[in-house]
Amino acid sequence: MATLQIAANGNSLARPAAATPVAPAVMSPLRMWAAVVGSTLGAFMAVLNIQIVNASLADIQGAIGAGTDDGGWISTSYLIAEIVVIPLSAWLARVFSVRNYLLVNAILFLIFSVACAFAANLQQMIILRAIQGFSGGVLIPMAFTIIITLLPKAKQPIGLALFALSATFAPAIGPTIGGYLTENWGWEHIFYVNLVPGALMVGLLWVSLDRAPMNLKLLAKGDWPGIVTMAIGLAALQTVLEEGNKEDWFGSDFIVRLSIIAAVSLTLFLIIELKTANPLLNLRLLVRRNFGFGIVANFLLGIALYGSVFVLPIYLTRIQGYNSEQIGMVLAWTGIPQLLLIPLVPRLMKRFDVRLLIVVGFALFAASNFMNVHMTGDYASDQLFWPNIVRAIGQALVFTPLSAIATAGIEQENAGSASALFNMMRNLGGAVGIASLQTFLSKREQFHSNILTNSVSVFEEATRDRIARLTGYFMSHGVSDQALASHKAVVAIALKIRKQANIMAFSDTFFLLGVALVVALLATLLLRKPGQLSGGGAH
Repeated sequence: MATLQIAANGNSLARPAAATPVAPAVMSPLRMWAAVVGSTLGAFMAVLNIQIVNASLADIQGAIGAGTDDGGWISTSYLIAEIVVIPLSAWLARVFSVRNYLLVNAILFLIFSVACAFAANLQQMIILRAIQGFSGGVLIPMAFTIIITLLPKAKQPIGLALFALSATFAPAIGPTIGGYLTENWGWEHIFYVNLVPGALMVGLLWVSLDRAPMNLKLLAKGDWPGIVTMAIGLAALQTVLEEGNKEDWFGSDFIVRLSIIAAVSLTLFLIIELKTANPLLNLRLLVRRNFGFGIVANFLLGIALYGSVFVLPIYLTRIQGYNSEQIGMVLAWTGIPQLLLIPLVPRLMKRFDVRLLIVVGFALFAASNFMNVHMTGDYASDQLFWPNIVRAIGQALVFTPLSAIATAGIEQENAGSASALFNMMRNLGGAVGIASLQTFLSKREQFHSNILTNSVSVFEEATRDRIARLTGYFMSHGVSDQALASHKAVVAIALKIRKQANIMAFSDTFFLLGVALVVALLATLLLRKPGQLSGGGAH
């Protein structure tokens, strides 16, 4: 059984993306689907791992003696490695062959997953998580590339529906799994959970992908200036986004220096990629109408997808006092419906215009956020049930049609670049979204707190009456000193104001997420129907 390979000559390097991993014409359907299922299972695990660890971060920090500030690097190191390796994967797959590259990284992902459970301190955990992220990050774009190159056009929606489970279902269900394992079994088990599906993944890839020779000569002819500037720029940018709010953004010299490094490096990367004859990524794909607007919509989807998974647990912890397992049960209703709906999406794509499905999906996802803009102190799991159901339906309808229409007309030789750009921008959108929402949330809390505090004056009769009643309450519950009871009454009112300001800030944050999704909806209105694209992917 043949495997398509790109010859190691100068002309081959002009193709910046991966060629078809395996020639569909000579591959049996069983092996073809084994490759698709195995690769998408790997992508699912790589994305799931991020949310599972985030749900258990406090427990991990306590176990390895990491402070709250430094403990964030447990997630940051993984994300930096992941976002750097995604654009490199197409080229490295050509160098080492798809089979070797996927299998080695799948096995390394499992090995370092288990190794993380034995980390004795923060330094060990950061190093192990970085290697885990570097190997796990490979699984995401390679799964996408295999789907859009290996499957016939008629079957690609099914493959993309499987991939959607990693992109939208995994972030939604991750906190549920992480919370349950941490509360009932201990944080170490969040790393062991990868072993059984990981073994299945390795087995499917082992039997489905053809052996092919490595092409190490491509290392000497690689776009090394582009690789270096991209790696430095993305690593610096991801660090700025992850650490910026904690470091007070540009009030920190560390963040300022990293921002300059990111801006300079990524600017040089763009110049190099547009001028070199053999670029790492074909950035000219971005001027194609469907791919360009699809990237914009996907970036905004990443903001809302990862942003909502970030905001809701904080709300439930800070306002409702939920533990990890309780938070997981609330978020489960954004995941379970997707598991049922996503397999039906390919059928809907045959009956309806895919653009209509995307618009409806974004509209529902936006509506689910707007449903949370009038939150109160009693707004908990019961009130979040229907917004989460609506969000689940919206997410299920968006991703598969958006992926299909954005990559329609992409040539085989550009599949690797398209996969890298599409997946990198969604992850980058998530990083931008979380960083922006952290800052927005704190600023809006300060804003509402100032307004509420100014409206509560001791000269107001209602305020004096409230203080008097609370003072009486504390004196009747064991406080003998009236001055102390009065002080506790004032503190209780201040805490009430702070809580209300937080609730109002969360309402504003959900409104902002809804607006981002409306913008994504507007971007999808500019997409052309795939049948209107001329051969080879029209502009």
